[in-house]
Amino acid sequence: MSFWDFRRSAASVRLLVEFGQEQGLDASKILARSRLKEADLADPAIELDASQELCVVHNLIRACKQPGLGLEVGMRYNFASYGLWGLGLVSSATAADALALALRFIPLTFAFCRISGGLDGEMYTVTFDAPDVEPVIQRFLVERDVAAASRLMKETLGAEFTLSRFTLKHALQPGAAVLANHPRMGGVRPEFGAASNSLSFDSKLLSLRLPQANPVTVAMCERACEELMERRRARLGAAECVRQYLAAVPLNLAPDLLQAARTLGLSDRTLKRRLQDEGVSYRVLLAEVRGRQANDLLADDTLSLTQIAERMGFSDLSSFSQAYKRWFGVAPSLGRKSGF
Repeated sequence: MSFWDFRRSAASVRLLVEFGQEQGLDASKILARSRLKEADLADPAIELDASQELCVVHNLIRACKQPGLGLEVGMRYNFASYGLWGLGLVSSATAADALALALRFIPLTFAFCRISGGLDGEMYTVTFDAPDVEPVIQRFLVERDVAAASRLMKETLGAEFTLSRFTLKHALQPGAAVLANHPRMGGVRPEFGAASNSLSFDSKLLSLRLPQANPVTVAMCERACEELMERRRARLGAAECVRQYLAAVPLNLAPDLLQAARTLGLSDRTLKRRLQDEGVSYRVLLAEVRGRQANDLLADDTLSLTQIAERMGFSDLSSFSQAYKRWFGVAPSLGRKSGF
């Protein structure tokens, strides 16, 4: 399963917005084009799709423009951020039990990386495979997911737990060194330019007894997590999956069907057939999503038509205008006035 297959609570987006507000940003700026309002984040029943959180991440990156942003944000996540999943971890009997529960119910977290764990000699290594998204967003998500996991391990497993290695594949950005040895990252300095994104620790620590172990609580959490994961598992058709994927890719890209199929874990033939079964084509979905993105930008009066064309990857305003006329039958200037 991938992050596209499950919906998620608003807790992570709420944390991102709170972080942005601490930097002096308005919530409306951080939530722009995410189809979310600040009031939505206080609703415990609301569930988001992956594209909405990715939109908020993109807005935060553009507004903050600081190196090591993912590391700093990742350190804000703790076991309480994850609800029942987090409670299940701290209630487990041993570190091994906590890790098994964590990996089993990863879809209930906010991770975008594909996370796996296993023995590596005398070490136990948790590996984070980067998601297939825009590079700048990918860097943020990898940093956030690994940093959040390192803090969660420390909080869950207690004072006796220490990391042996913390590795990241990308290079250290200038100005981010101040974050590289933060105590909440397990007490080790992240190694940049490594072969993988990973956290490693002595496998002997797997036998650690957890101080807050409670068999009744962990059993309750496991049952609740199973039920919640089943409810959140998206029973979406192929068309809706494609819409979410297209809404999450960078504005200046227009992926073809083959790229979309690979990201969704399908062959291009299978995706095409499923779309045909639902009575829609990839070209129609691409036009639908691109048109909606264009109208979202047109609603921002601070952007000129030329700036919008550039953001959406068109070579010039004329090309954007021709595409917009295909989508809506009018010029973008009229679309802006009519508020499509």
